[in-house]
This record gives sequence, C-alpha cells and structure tokens, in this order.
Amino acid sequence: MRWALLISALLASAVAAQSYPSRPVKLVVPFPPGSTPDIVGRTLSARLQEALGQPFVVENRTGAGGNIGTEAVAKAPADGYTLLVSINGPVATNKYLYRSLPYDPEKDLAPISLLASAPQMLVVVPELKLESLRAFIAYASANPGRISYGSVGSGSASHLTMELLKSEAKIDVVHVPYRGFPPAVTDMLGGNIQAMFAIIPGVLPHVKAGKMKALTVTAHTRSPLAPDVPSVAELGFPQLESLAWIGLLAPAGTPPEVLARLSGETMRSMRAADVRELLGRQGFDVVANSPAEFARWIRAESAKWSRVIRASGATAD
Repeated sequence: MRWALLISALLASAVAAQSYPSRPVKLVVPFPPGSTPDIVGRTLSARLQEALGQPFVVENRTGAGGNIGTEAVAKAPADGYTLLVSINGPVATNKYLYRSLPYDPEKDLAPISLLASAPQMLVVVPELKLESLRAFIAYASANPGRISYGSVGSGSASHLTMELLKSEAKIDVVHVPYRGFPPAVTDMLGGNIQAMFAIIPGVLPHVKAGKMKALTVTAHTRSPLAPDVPSVAELGFPQLESLAWIGLLAPAGTPPEVLARLSGETMRSMRAADVRELLGRQGFDVVANSPAEFARWIRAESAKWSRVIRASGATAD
C-alpha cells in the first residue's frame, strides 16, 4: 500500500512537471524598464515562452530598493506562475541595509538560477579632472562629503562597491540611490552627482564621448569592452572585485519538479549562443547554474557584503 501511494505521488509529480505551465507566467522585475535586470528578464522571458509554450510576461514593480516587487513574489502562490528576476540587493543584502523587510529572502524565496553577472566601471564627471583611482581617493580624502555618487538602488552592487571602497580607503562620499540605472546616468550627465559604479555598456558611450571619465573596472582583469581601462587588481586593489548579478527565483514552497523544469529550461535558454552574444553586449557573462549552486552563491554574497555593510555603516536611507 505504501509503495502504491509513493508511486502514485511520483507519477502525479511527473505529470505536474510535464503539464507546467498550463497558463501564462508572470516574471516580476522590481526595477524599471530599461534597467539591466529588465533587459535580462525580457531576454529570458522570450526564450522560456518559446520553450514552454505559454506567455511569460514581464511586470515591472519598482520601489524601496527592489523590496516592493520582491515582496509581491515572496507572498504569491507557490505554484510557479509568479517568478522574480532580481539583482543582489533584494535577495542577498537588503536585509542588512533595512531595519526590517516585509519578507525573509532565505525563507520566502526559492533560488532557480543565477542568470548572469558583470563587473562594473567607476566613472566620474570630467569636471573633477581626475585621471586615476588613486587620484579619486586622494580628492575624496581631501574633500570629505563633497562627492555625491549614484547607484541603481540601495543594496545593489553599484551601492555596495562604493561602500567597500569607502571602507577600504577611509573616504567620505555621499550616496544617492536611484530607481534603476537610466535616471542615475541622466543625473550624472546633468552634473547632479559626480561619480558612480555602473555596468560598463551603460556608461561606455558617455566615456567615449568625453562626458564621463572611466577610472577602473571591478574585476581581476580588464574588460574586453574597455581594454584601455585598468582593473582594480592591477591597480593594487584586488579586494575591490565586485560583480553585479541577476538571478531567477520563485516563492518558497514551489513544487520541486516545477523548479527543476524551470531551472533546466533556463540553463538551456541562457546558454544559447545568441543569448550569450546579446548579454555580452550588455556587459554580462552568462552563468545559468542550478538551484543548489545559486543558493550557495547567495549565501556567499550575503556573508561577504554583510561584513562590508557593518564595517561601513551603510544603510538604505
């Protein structure tokens, strides 16, 4: 009898996995249209729609450093029909930046796949007349609180990388968070902020046009997109290596067979040559790993950046 029940349950799970999805799936991106997670999310949604035969619809739900959209997914039915495409902050670091969160990322979200990661570029306005990372540090040291820097949201890689630099170099610069990447770039071009860590393709045209000055990229080696810009490692700051990343998650409790199907199709979709090429032009390296690998990545990132947050005193305010 027990074996019959077990076999029946396994068959039911297999049938559920094969029948999923039977209706449209919503991918919540907690950042604005045109932001990097939005670009990655829309690229993936088109591929999953093609592979699984149902619409995968992107919904942008912005606000509170990504917490609003993330909460919506965390509290959605755990049936595989509401998914999250998010960056570092809402998944791994916002819990250390905010006094309280309306969700618990460890308990309320189920990792599916780390989709892509990318180094960043430190850019400053030309008016500062700074030609190197060391010159930036020297200027900031001599002018505490005079430099304002933008980020794509509290807890994002662009925020915490500068907080890491602040902690390592003992400098004082002022954080100005934005709801995604485009408004931060607009404000920097308008002179309202003076510096920013950003995804390379988003600022490279402005660097080439002379409207921004690139000082370094946050990797151990130079980026093929900007071979003339030195890496933090070669400048003597390997500890400043920092990757922006984007992952796919579901509400905790989503059936394992649904997570497995989504993971498998996501890995196949993301590893396609044309997807790699498309995201490469956006400055991202495709990762596309398993749920277990993504879970380990989140734990490691959370541990690393929690130390930075405590040391720097960074907050979401």
